[in-house]
Amino acid sequence: MFSPTDYAFMATALRLAEKGLYSTTPNPRVGCVIARNGQIVGSGWHERTGQAHAEINALNTAGEAARGATAYVTLEPCSHYGRTPPCANALIKAGIARVVIAMEDPNPLVHGRGCALLKQAGVTVQAGLLQAEAHALNVGFITRVTHKKPWVRLKTAASVDGRIALKNGASQWITGEAARQDGHRWRARSCAVVTGIGTVKSDNPQLTVRHIQTSRQPKRIVVDSHLALPLDTQLLQGGEVIIFTANTDNQEKKVALAKSGVRVIVLPDAEKRVDLKQMMTMLATDFEMNEVLVEAGSGLNGALVDAGLVDEMIIFLAPHLLGNDAQGMLKLTELVCLEQKKTLKIQDLRMVGQDIRIIARLKEDSFYSR
Repeated sequence: MFSPTDYAFMATALRLAEKGLYSTTPNPRVGCVIARNGQIVGSGWHERTGQAHAEINALNTAGEAARGATAYVTLEPCSHYGRTPPCANALIKAGIARVVIAMEDPNPLVHGRGCALLKQAGVTVQAGLLQAEAHALNVGFITRVTHKKPWVRLKTAASVDGRIALKNGASQWITGEAARQDGHRWRARSCAVVTGIGTVKSDNPQLTVRHIQTSRQPKRIVVDSHLALPLDTQLLQGGEVIIFTANTDNQEKKVALAKSGVRVIVLPDAEKRVDLKQMMTMLATDFEMNEVLVEAGSGLNGALVDAGLVDEMIIFLAPHLLGNDAQGMLKLTELVCLEQKKTLKIQDLRMVGQDIRIIARLKEDSFYSR
């Protein structure tokens, strides 16, 4: 169905899409290559929400050479007016003869409609080339538009005996510099970094991207049931901060936080703690967040895992032993039999500096279980 040349051009389009890794949210990361007679005549990627989509940038570089050519697009061209006009119409108008798509767009506004529009205009459409790679690149966008929740990654750094801090709270630094830089790459691609009030009080983190270049900082989110966030914390020194709390009182504290630019959202559950499931739904539907990175302590980590809200874990294991009295990675509900254990599916295992990085999923993604 697809030739070696098709594979090569789609691989190039995927590499272009990766250039938007830190900047396209809430839109998907998309790349496009236009080729004819075995040569690339135009290419582009979606760089930022509100700006031209990948197909438009590729058509602009191809010019008249696009007529009769093949377009390789990592995601189905849009067929509706959103922040920009439909890309399917632009491809038709440019005279593209064939469109090869890595995967159809799961967004109900687009799904299948872009392909149908192209076919109705006489354009040859083929889909499914390097589909798994395209899915992985936009797993957060796909999860948000299909399940109304962001893709949630839980990142933690621990000793090889699974300890993230000493009993007194000291944790800086367990892992090495290379692992910390890699952690900032995961921050940069995320729409938000989520932490708990305990981590804010013990570590006073900034939760910003500093070790790599990025044009966009993720939002910072604090789960703070009792609204105990100190007003002198580093988090309030610039950048957007959102606090989810269960505290329905303390108006004075809420006013003080608002003056610092903090948005306070009261979201209690039946036990007067933050409703974590509703929080994740709100991050997807109200804030259009695709990927969320959790960097928290054992309490919030465990609560999110117990609630089934974590999709993926990124675990950095350092070659140290901290002992039984040190703090563990996750405070989970006690199990009474091994059948209740939570099984991880390892996706990647590698050395990062002197530390081991494990990427594992807690639940099967339906796409990969086909």
